[in-house]
Amino acid sequence: MKKLLACLAVLALLAGCNTIAGMGKDISHAGDSIENAAKKK
Repeated sequence: MKKLLACLAVLALLAGCNTIAGMGKDISHAGDSIENAAKKK
């Protein structure tokens, strides 16, 4: 079930990106969010 949800999340992310540059920005934003969450702990 977790694998299915992870796959759906990746597909949703990719569907929201119209270009490679857009995908790079989305991935960068996700990384920043993870980094900020880690710093708060």
